[in-house]
Amino acid sequence: MKNKDEDIEEMLLGSASLDDLIRMKIESEFQDEMKKAQENKLNREKKIYTKISEVPKGYIFSKHAVFKYYNRHNKLETYINGIQADALLGLQNNIRGKILNGEMSTFSTDEAYVKFEKVCVNS
Repeated sequence: MKNKDEDIEEMLLGSASLDDLIRMKIESEFQDEMKKAQENKLNREKKIYTKISEVPKGYIFSKHAVFKYYNRHNKLETYINGIQADALLGLQNNIRGKILNGEMSTFSTDEAYVKFEKVCVNS
């Protein structure tokens, strides 16, 4: 605390204007907030679920889920999120229920095969 008081005293005794002092104060507060944000980011753990039966139901059809999408016609493979996979199911509520209960991890549509890959959740 002594260092901070000495720095403030030096700024007041120096030729810094009030605008400069305010700018320096805002910059120091911004730097402190950035350090806190970085520390919080490092302290968070990511948990990855690869078995659909272990995934909390709220995360299966969310942006945190990853599904593999294989197009039958083009023979192309890509990845989609849970929201997109849910949209592909459309009115197939029985399949949606089985996936939510962890009984199924794959389904197909007229044009594609869709397979559950993983869910990444921040703890």
